[in-house]
Amino acid sequence: MKLPTPPTTRLDGKCALVTGASSGIGLGCAVALADRGAHVVCAARGGDRLAEAVAAMKGKGYAAEALTLDIADLDAMAAALDAQNPFDIVVNSAGMARHGPATATTPADFDAVMAVNLRGAYFLSARTAQAMQSAGIRGSIIHISSQMGHVGGIDRAVYCASKHALEGMVKAMAIEWGPHGIRINTLCPTFIRTPLGDVTLRDAEKRAWIEGMIKLGRVGEVEDIMGGVAYLASDASALVTGTALMIDGGWTAH
Repeated sequence: MKLPTPPTTRLDGKCALVTGASSGIGLGCAVALADRGAHVVCAARGGDRLAEAVAAMKGKGYAAEALTLDIADLDAMAAALDAQNPFDIVVNSAGMARHGPATATTPADFDAVMAVNLRGAYFLSARTAQAMQSAGIRGSIIHISSQMGHVGGIDRAVYCASKHALEGMVKAMAIEWGPHGIRINTLCPTFIRTPLGDVTLRDAEKRAWIEGMIKLGRVGEVEDIMGGVAYLASDASALVTGTALMIDGGWTAH
């Protein structure tokens, strides 16, 4: 009897772009890919913190380099990507949130969130996928979305709108790019303990409510994201596209 061959999550010889890579979930994604052998171009807006993150990765023996990039600036993003070789893997972890009551949302708040979470994500996807097609790369594009792309949240109307739209965008792009062998998916975390997330988690009442909604009874850690991004980036998910991987501890199952 011939046994099936397990697919690998190794990424040797692959080049990956990770946006939002200077801290938190983005940095976790960059490390996860580098640990599996990928050369990772770490992109973020803040040059100093990005340089520190890349230096730490290199100190661990990982292949990494820094790219200062703001995906809300479409012209600058296009120029930066044109200067790079086509990527095999793209992980978009850049994100923006301006939480508050919907009745208090200003047009500036709305536009700022959408410029990053939807508009930037859209054109980052389109441009990198076009480069993959031209180079004949059967690549993987992964967006860090959110459980809030599938449910609603208090004081999160704009954020939820951006992430629900992102989920629909990914489904349409998956249909369009599937014949080219390009996969695109989202990874949807619950509340993760990061410098940004700690602002909410430091509130004892909010944290108790959050932990009550997460059926596994704890908030997420950056390490909880790392296996999922490696899976979606690798041949282990070769037949997976246009879908969302929920890393929410059972929140959306409720």
